[in-house]
Amino acid sequence: MDLHFGDSMPTDEERAAVDALLGPPESSWEGAAREGTTAADLRWARGGRQARDRRDLLLPGLHALNDRVGWISEGALDYLCRRLTVPPAEAYGVATFYAMFSVKPRPATVLHVCTDLTCTAAGARELCAGLESGLGPGVHVDRSPCLGLCERAPATLAIRAGDPARTAVSAPATVREAVLAATAPDSAPEEPAAVSAVPQAGSEGLVLLSRVGVVDPASLDDYRAHGGYSALRRAFALGPAGVIREVTDSGLVGRGGAAFPTGRKWQATASQPDHPHYLVCNADESEPGTFKDRVLMEGDPYALVEAMTIAAYAIGGHQGYLYVRGEYPRAIHRMQYAVDQARARGLLGDDILGQGYAFDIEIRRGAGAYICGEETALFNSIEGYRGEPRSKPPFPVEKGLFGKPTVENNVETLVNVLPILTMGAPAYAAIGTAKSTGPKLFCVSGSVARPGVYEVPFGATLGELLARAGVRDRLRAVLLGGAAGGFVRPDEMDIPLTFEGTRAAGATLGSGVVMAFDDTVPLPRLLLRIAEFFRDESCGQCVPCRVGTVRQEEVLHRIAQRTGAAAADDIALLREVGRAMRDASICGLGQTAWNAVESAIDRLGAYE
Repeated sequence: MDLHFGDSMPTDEERAAVDALLGPPESSWEGAAREGTTAADLRWARGGRQARDRRDLLLPGLHALNDRVGWISEGALDYLCRRLTVPPAEAYGVATFYAMFSVKPRPATVLHVCTDLTCTAAGARELCAGLESGLGPGVHVDRSPCLGLCERAPATLAIRAGDPARTAVSAPATVREAVLAATAPDSAPEEPAAVSAVPQAGSEGLVLLSRVGVVDPASLDDYRAHGGYSALRRAFALGPAGVIREVTDSGLVGRGGAAFPTGRKWQATASQPDHPHYLVCNADESEPGTFKDRVLMEGDPYALVEAMTIAAYAIGGHQGYLYVRGEYPRAIHRMQYAVDQARARGLLGDDILGQGYAFDIEIRRGAGAYICGEETALFNSIEGYRGEPRSKPPFPVEKGLFGKPTVENNVETLVNVLPILTMGAPAYAAIGTAKSTGPKLFCVSGSVARPGVYEVPFGATLGELLARAGVRDRLRAVLLGGAAGGFVRPDEMDIPLTFEGTRAAGATLGSGVVMAFDDTVPLPRLLLRIAEFFRDESCGQCVPCRVGTVRQEEVLHRIAQRTGAAAADDIALLREVGRAMRDASICGLGQTAWNAVESAIDRLGAYE
């Protein structure tokens, strides 16, 4: 792919897909037919800065092409680049960065089969073997990282290109159901409601999950009848400074894994003199084993719309972006409907609740890149660049999205703001422990009888949580924090589920992943899958991660075939590579890529 435009032309279908997003081209400079060239077109080039300001539409444009045709041809990419004044080489780099796009011809139907940790333990390998022999050439089978359906493993997601594109989920998947989803998505069994992922649904005492399974997620009236928008009304009564004070006093910290104080982040952004201020909700939960944000968006979408409005009001922002991972078609649909309904009812737009405050939300769809869960990589993705992390400082509160002060929070963090305002900061802070306040959502999967999202106050022990989920006999290990987390032994069930408690135990809470594995699951295979995951998901920007993740996988392959002194030498090499990644990688992906393997060696004796 060159920096310059080539001679390839888009098909009528590809042109229509781009024009449906951007509108028809205004001149031949933007790709209009030469026959319509005017004298003005011959005198000067149109576009320039105005067209470059639309660079952030590159990712939606790639989605439009991929959705309509199933892949992105050179002619289609050229046409999209002309419309946005983007060099084709740069757009090619973006298109090839994401796993859900293809720049090579492939069938219109793609069947994504999850082969990550929980699905691997549930028989994903056998499912793939059956599908490869049971599907014809009209379906492309893609071995995918986590699809966020861990409570129903093994899982598949079928996407059929067209106008509109169609999707179908099969989980727990059998060969027959997955084939039906891929070949006839409209005839596939309907996906269960979000409530099926919440074993506690309808129970008393729930805070964050109180409406899931109780309220119709499509009904704004039902949401308001169950307390919806009372938090926003209190926010307007308190004013922006009062909202930030309440959030700060509550002790709320980020639920995505970093545990940074939310009130401090909001205050730092609100105090920046540079404007505009942006709010970004990170719903790109790609950590294997994580699906809590999906359940919240599918089961209580208006809560997120209200929480984003409050957060933006507090920081002085008027535009919000909700970045949802591309593997969540139902969550995207539910959130888009909720945003549209809120806008139609005066709860988004120029004058929210008659308070003279303007705010709106734009939904952006990811395309399969774990690294975009890192906040600055997510900003690059929205702006139309490769989703590579930025060096810090400057921090996002100073220069974030589009170079402006930005607050980035994940779904669970934002939804916690609603009970803080409705019950008050002191009452909220009384839940949990002194250093880890409030309720916490945990994604429990693997060798348990009742997998799903559980809400417990901080301070509950790992054993208490697994008892609720019905842990099976012969427990071999528990993975806390997902692929970026660490393993603990069956005799460590008294670990308190708090940020400080897990740190003291030499583990990590992460985003709330709890995967249980019994002794039927081969541990070396899980470690290899984790290594493969980080190798595939490394953005390649920095050498320690780009090279280290590959070397880690190579060493684990060698260890699986060796014993004794040779294996000991390889384990020593693994430690050296792991330390280099942890100390020198730019972002958290490389810094945590060795964690699970290290804990399996040291705590579980994985290769003894």
